[in-house]
Amino acid sequence: MLRSGLAWLLVGLLGLALGGCMQATLAPSSDASLTPRDRQLLANAPYAQASIAEQYRRHIVDYPYKERPGSILVDTDARYLYYVMPGGKAIRYGVAVGEEALAFSGVATVGRMAEWPDWIPTPEIQARLGPYPPRIAGGPANPLGARALYLYAGNKDTLYRIHGTNQPEYIGQAISSGCIRMTNEDVIDLFDRVKQGATVVVLAPGQSGWSGSTAARRG
Repeated sequence: MLRSGLAWLLVGLLGLALGGCMQATLAPSSDASLTPRDRQLLANAPYAQASIAEQYRRHIVDYPYKERPGSILVDTDARYLYYVMPGGKAIRYGVAVGEEALAFSGVATVGRMAEWPDWIPTPEIQARLGPYPPRIAGGPANPLGARALYLYAGNKDTLYRIHGTNQPEYIGQAISSGCIRMTNEDVIDLFDRVKQGATVVVLAPGQSGWSGSTAARRG
């Protein structure tokens, strides 16, 4: 048992080391995945274009953990979302995450996917941030942005989403009401890669660097 525990500790420490020295290559920027509607709406977006820090731009990185290709891992502490690819690689996107008391963590699946979704504020959001209309039509002014991945636990909607944003200046921060925000361009890129039913792992605050050992145990 002691030897096994030491092995898991070494895996965790390796994860920390790799996370610190991971070599990243900027993924080629392309708007090939944008639909005509995307181009029209994003060309008239009612928000200022933010200057995203280099570390939070889309990169292809080494991925030493055990999630299967096609799955997603969100490192809440680092503000990164990883889309896992074959061959020990992942696409890493910068994200905004929920404030600690509001954030989702755990394992979910992509239960539904939508382009330019309508937003229906929950009663909790209405009470805390409203008043809002009961439904806000999809579009560049909508807080859900260009795409949304709806996270489910079993057959139940968790009410948490991975989605675009009309506030790209907050990428890299813990600011949202619990959902995981991406730039509209990045969420379109992710949306075109993810399949419905994909596994989504969201690490709780303080778990960064230990995803290698937890992933190995799940596998």
